[in-house]
This record gives sequence, structure tokens and C-alpha cells, in this order.
Amino acid sequence: MSKQKIGQNTICTHSGAIVDPLFQGAVSPIYLSTSYGFLDQETKRYPRYFNTPNQEHLSKKIAALEDTEAGMLFSSGLAAVSAVMLSFLKSGDHAVVQNDIYGGTRNFIESHFKAYGIQYTFTKDLSINSFEECIQKNTKLIYIETPSNPLLKLVDLFAIAKLAKSHNIVSAIDNTFATPIVQKPHTLGIDVIIHSATKYFGGHSDISAGAIASTQNNVDKIWNLAKDFGGNLSDFSVWMLERSMKTLAIRVKAQQKNAKKLARFLEKHSGIDNVYYPGLKSHEHHQLAKTQMKGFGAMLSFELSNAYDTVLFLKSLKLIKPSMSLAGVESTMILPALTSHALLSESDRFAQGITDQLIRFSVGIESKKDLIYDIEQALSLSKKH
Repeated sequence: MSKQKIGQNTICTHSGAIVDPLFQGAVSPIYLSTSYGFLDQETKRYPRYFNTPNQEHLSKKIAALEDTEAGMLFSSGLAAVSAVMLSFLKSGDHAVVQNDIYGGTRNFIESHFKAYGIQYTFTKDLSINSFEECIQKNTKLIYIETPSNPLLKLVDLFAIAKLAKSHNIVSAIDNTFATPIVQKPHTLGIDVIIHSATKYFGGHSDISAGAIASTQNNVDKIWNLAKDFGGNLSDFSVWMLERSMKTLAIRVKAQQKNAKKLARFLEKHSGIDNVYYPGLKSHEHHQLAKTQMKGFGAMLSFELSNAYDTVLFLKSLKLIKPSMSLAGVESTMILPALTSHALLSESDRFAQGITDQLIRFSVGIESKKDLIYDIEQALSLSKKH
């Protein structure tokens, strides 16, 4: 199979599996040992070194999906983000960071870069000119997130990669919202791909994990720092994650199909002021999405009109869960102002377009008509009098 290009469903199902030579089991064996032999062994295995059998093999699946040479697993998405950033940035270095990013990532930068002596600049907007204007002589990293959390804004991946390479700067992307099923940044020139594997890779709201994919040289550099930070993933969670990733492509495609229909429904509803979804023609980056994404993903956000109480709306939902995370098979909604971006000041939130009426919608695999009914009944109960 390795001599021909195989499909994504096949990669999800078979790549990185551990063959069970003893019993020929259909699933990978799980190796829970935290202590491995070292005499006459080519590899010195140790959980914190990210190279136990389950860790090593699942990393190959992630690399195969992202079309990279190597991959690596972490205990959370932010463990992966911080490891990447601190591997390519040292005291005196500078990073250019997309302004519209996950609140936890922004908080990490604003709270800790100063202590490391690392400088940073957030872009004014998402244009390539805005990124270029931020570059300084000591810039070593350009960090992006596309589609962005929570407004689903897009950045031109090819243009960012070209800009970074022209200045000998490493480029890194949070590809969580898109997944490699929808978007493969490395094929467009981005150096390092990051995932909160808690989300679509896990897909069932029961695993906390992170992942990266890149060239072997970049992964080796990240590993050299990460092994000392202790952000490895337990092998039981690795095994659970491999099980979940077998259905990644099927789940994402089903969720994406639902999201497109729900976005159109919301766009036409009189109680909704704005809908943010790259698959809508009204989206400011719709044409860019068509060129760099295979589909438009399963995440969207929308703003209730001021005639509705957002908290009461969420409390009135009966099927869709008001829940902190995203990308499970079940549909969830959150208020970014109270959750993912709660650590930002009100002025910073508003500057990014994150209003108190904004709701992020992670679309699941339920029946479309059931989701629409749930939204309609919640709206009818949450209108202000």
C-alpha cells in the first residue's frame, strides 16, 4: 500500500496501526508499561520521550494525514502550541502572531513571553501586508490559525508560507478547526501544523490531547524541548485516540454537510444578525476557502439579535449542549465571551469582533431537522419582552 497514494479513510483506518503478531487482533494492542528494557535495544523507550509503541505508531497516522514526514503527540492542544513556540523562539527573538486566535493561545503569549524575553506583534488584520509589516530583523516565527476561533476568518496559507520562506522564518498553524480532512497546510508550504486533538481527532468529548506534524528535523527540534517539559500523553489515551481517528474522515464529512445546511438556515432567520461560516457566499473569505480548503469545515458562529437573551437561549436548548469544548459527534454551543475568550479584556474581545451576542456552534452528526427544531424552539423561549 505504501507505493501508491491511499485515500483519507484508508489512512484513518490503517496507518499507524500496531500489528498484533501474537493473536492477530483487529485493533492495535495497548502497551501500558512505563518501563522498557534497554539492553540490546535500538530504541530506548520512555513515556516522557514520546516514543512508547502506541505513541510512536499513532504519530505516523497523524503525519500521513497531514502529508508530513513526522508527527508527535501531546497531553493537550496548548501543550503542543507552547512546545512549538518555545522550540523556535528564544530570548531576544520576535514572533508575528495573527490577531484572531484562540483565547488560550493568546493568553499564553501575553502572560509568558515577556518572562522568556520573547517579543511579539499581533497583526492588525489578516491581509498578507499586515503580516509583512510586523516582521522585524529578529522575527523567527509566524503563527496563524485558520479558520480562526471563533469567527472562522481565513488566512492565505500559500501567501503566508511564501512570506515566511522569503525571510527565513518558521511558519506554524493551528489547524484544529479544519482538520487534515478539509485542509493540508504543509502541502501549501506551512512548516509546522498543530492540533488540539481533543477536538476532531478525538471526536467523542472524552480525550484530552494535542498533536503536531512537520519535517523530521522540525519534529526533532520540538522533541528536544518537549521531552524536558513533560507534556506526553498517556498510552491509554493514545490508544483511545487511535480508535477515534479511524472514523475521523467519516465524522468530519458528516458534520461538515450538516454545518453547511445549518449555516444557510441561520443566515435566513430574522432573529440572527450575522452568520460566520466560510461556506456561505456572504463570508468575506469564501473565495479563499474554495481555493485552500476541501469543503468548509463543521464549525460556525452566529450573532443573535439584541431581541434575544443569549444565556436564556442556551438554557432553552434541549438537544444541542451548551458545552465548553467542540468537535464531538454531538452538537454544542458556547458564548466565547464567557469561555474561550473570557481571559481577554472587553476591549480586546470587541476589537476582534467577539460580541456578547456571539455564539459558537460546533455542528454534530444529528439529524439536520432535529437541530433546526431545537434552535427554533430555543429562540421562541428566549425572546425579550
